[in-house]
Amino acid sequence: MAEESKLADKYEKAKKFTEEEIVKIKDVQKQYLSVQQALGGLEVSRIRIEQQLDATIQAQDELRGKFIEIQETEKELIQGLNDKYGEGTLNPETGEFTPNNPK
Repeated sequence: MAEESKLADKYEKAKKFTEEEIVKIKDVQKQYLSVQQALGGLEVSRIRIEQQLDATIQAQDELRGKFIEIQETEKELIQGLNDKYGEGTLNPETGEFTPNNPK
């Protein structure tokens, strides 16, 4: 019976929040949830942006490699043409080559 008395005393001493306080507590909980969801959404957006950046960097690296290959091809082409025709100027529209030192 002493236990029941202690339990009864505990419930008598317990206070109940007002309806206004309950509303405020629930509002704070909703605000936390809203912020957590927004943070999660931002994290997903950040991950997608990082994926796009990674893909962009990879594409950029590939294009840089191709650019270097084209430079090498151009260098070889120019060397071959210079060996065959000597140094000069080519008009790409007419295909006419003008040597720098005509012989």
